[in-house]
Amino acid sequence: MTSHLNTALRHIALASTVTALLWAAPAHAADKKALIQKAVAAQQGSMDELARSLVEQPARQMGVLSRQVIGQAVPTDKQEATFKQVDAELKKYVDGALPLAKASANKAGKAALADMLDKKFNDAELTELVSILESKVLKKYQGLMPELTNTLAEKVAADARPAIAPKVQATEAAVKKILDGASNGKFSAMLQQAAAAHASQASGAAPAAAPAKK
Repeated sequence: MTSHLNTALRHIALASTVTALLWAAPAHAADKKALIQKAVAAQQGSMDELARSLVEQPARQMGVLSRQVIGQAVPTDKQEATFKQVDAELKKYVDGALPLAKASANKAGKAALADMLDKKFNDAELTELVSILESKVLKKYQGLMPELTNTLAEKVAADARPAIAPKVQATEAAVKKILDGASNGKFSAMLQQAAAAHASQASGAAPAAAPAKK
C-alpha cells in the first residue's frame, strides 16, 4: 500500500512540475517581450535623432559646397539672394525627407533594437535597463552602443534610401540650377573639373607631360 501511495505521489509531483513548466515558458516569453518593448520605447528620442542625422547629412554637404561656390563664382551683389534660394531648397528637402526617415527608424530601427536586446540581455538585465539604474547592466548597454549605432544606421539607411534618394537627387538638381544660373555656368564647369581630377587620382594616371620645346 505504501509503495503504491509513494508511486502515486511521485506521479502527481511530476505532473505538477510539467504543468508548471508548460505555463512558465509562455509567461517568461511574454514578460521579456514586455520589457523589450519598454526599453525600445525609451529610445524614441535616439531613433528620431538618428533619422534627423541621416537626412541632414547630405543637406549639410550641399550647403557647404554651395557656400564655397557662391563665395568664389557668384557676383557679390547676387550672393545673398543665392544663399537664400539654396537654403530654401535644402529646408524643403529636410522637411520632406525627415518624416520618411523617422518612419524607417520606427520600423527598421526599432525592430533591430528589439532583436539585439532580446539576444544580448536576459529578463533581469532588461528590468534594470528599463528602470535606468546605475548598474553593470547600464555599462554593458553603453558598451554595446557602437555596435548598436552601426546596426541601426545600416538598417534605417537601407530601408529609407529608396524613398529619400529621389528627394536628394531632386534637391541636388535644384541647387545646381540655382548655382549655375547665378554663376553663368561656372558651377557645372567646376563640378566637371573636380570629377575629372577625382577620376585621374582613382586611376593613378600621371598628368600628361608638357610638349617639348623645339
